[in-house]
Amino acid sequence: MRSEKSWFGKIDTITVSLYLFLVLFGWMNIYAAVYNEEFGNIWDTSQEYGKQLLFILTGFVLIGLILLSDARLYEFLSFPIYLITLALLALVLVAGKEIGGNKSWLIIGSFSLQPSELAKVGTALMISRYLSLKNVDLALWRYRWIPGILLAIPVAFILLQPDAGSALVFTSFLLVFYRAGLPVHYLYAGAWAIAVVVLSLLFSAPNVSIAFGAIGLIGLWLNGRRKKFWLPWLVGIGLSISLLFAADYIFNEVLRPHQQTRINLILGLEDDPRNAGYQTAQSLIAIGSGGFSGKGFLNGTQTKFNFVPEQSTDYIFCTVGEEWGFLGSVFTLLAFLGLLARLVILAERQKNAFAKYYGYSVVSILFIHVAVNLGMTIGLVPVIGIPLPFFSYGGSSLWGFTLLLFIFIKLDAQRWQML
Repeated sequence: MRSEKSWFGKIDTITVSLYLFLVLFGWMNIYAAVYNEEFGNIWDTSQEYGKQLLFILTGFVLIGLILLSDARLYEFLSFPIYLITLALLALVLVAGKEIGGNKSWLIIGSFSLQPSELAKVGTALMISRYLSLKNVDLALWRYRWIPGILLAIPVAFILLQPDAGSALVFTSFLLVFYRAGLPVHYLYAGAWAIAVVVLSLLFSAPNVSIAFGAIGLIGLWLNGRRKKFWLPWLVGIGLSISLLFAADYIFNEVLRPHQQTRINLILGLEDDPRNAGYQTAQSLIAIGSGGFSGKGFLNGTQTKFNFVPEQSTDYIFCTVGEEWGFLGSVFTLLAFLGLLARLVILAERQKNAFAKYYGYSVVSILFIHVAVNLGMTIGLVPVIGIPLPFFSYGGSSLWGFTLLLFIFIKLDAQRWQML
């Protein structure tokens, strides 16, 4: 399943093949999403499919440079790369262009660069470098604050843009921390925090806090003789109530009206298919109209008549559903799942700690992107605008994901030399 040794090392052909399929099939769907008979030339850079083809070819150049490099270089350069991506995130706040309400883009000639896409690569390299240091063990408190800071800095810059969707992706590193020894109860605490936030939105914060207070009193009564239980129980209830009111404040005072509406739609608190819920409603119609085998390439009516906004970017998967049907959708999902599964296998077999943690970072970032984007397309999560890896239109995202993936492919190709 692996190629013989070459200039590039022993490249994992399964991973490369899945990458090529997703990129090329994604380009076909971008072509279908914006197809215009008057501009049928695939090299027409006035159209998104022409630009995306140029991005793909440029991405191939990046792949060649990565595969010709020495894998040990990335561990050595992790800190400078991290600093460069932070500098770009800071620069975008000063000199960036606002698009779609977010000041997330640097304009370089006719090209727009989104630094948050590159920040994922820089953060993955830096966190992997720290976790691979000798004696670092996240089971111990003294080793937890540094990776927390390394993660918090880019997230803070991105939230200032503000781009909540891109910031959300960085929570994927919690899975990496868990693999590095972070106790599992932190993940449980994160799941509980999400549940508390949802409760604060479904019901009023004061009512839920009263319920939590009652639960606290009942717990103390049931465990009256276990004095050691009292303090952590009270702290947990207190933190939960504080989170309730914090979530209520952020929802009502910080989030914009359209963001509030999108969340309410997901929770079933509003029904607005003609306005805020229009994108998701049209996406579901497009996917459902494809039936079992689809309407055929370039034959999607929802696609052809532009019923779905942002169809070449955030909602690219609904083009797959309409034109390729259930079969095409399942095949695409299997390709993503196959890629994630293969990357897990590659990460697990790494002997070098840096390569291992970087592999986990790649898997976690891709997983969050795929899960949230597809969930957004079918109405399971709020519309927060993050791309489908290798599929959605955009040079920054394609190059960012390509760099992220092929650095790991290179690390795996030279894994015996990195011992």
